[in-house]
Amino acid sequence: MNKKIMIAGPVLLLVVAGVGYKMVLAPKPVVEKKKIEGTLVALSPEFVINLAGGRYAKLSVSVLSSVPPVAHEGGAAELEQAAAIRSVITDDLTGIAAEKLVDRTARSALLLQIVKDLKKSTDEHITRVFFTDIAVQ
Repeated sequence: MNKKIMIAGPVLLLVVAGVGYKMVLAPKPVVEKKKIEGTLVALSPEFVINLAGGRYAKLSVSVLSSVPPVAHEGGAAELEQAAAIRSVITDDLTGIAAEKLVDRTARSALLLQIVKDLKKSTDEHITRVFFTDIAVQ
């Protein structure tokens, strides 16, 4: 019996130490937070916009939706109010100075204004707008 205690004691001590380490001291798994939460939806075709001063811009736009868009049979996912979204974006961009698209600070303010107008004019759950490609002529 004394030999059993001598063998079981260290084994039991190792088990308790292992469980204690696992529960208290072991590093917790790191859950990576996504930098972009939601679904990015590209609006196609590209936008061709008349700017101030007889200039124009060609740009690709994507929107970040907090609600996944509806996928149609055999086609890509599309926002229900895509036409209204395109209209709001076109209205906000038409006639602006080309510098507002080229300058980062002005472009960021413009993107925020577009999101605000989309929330006011549509029922889509748009959280951000991205200009993915821009060419100003």
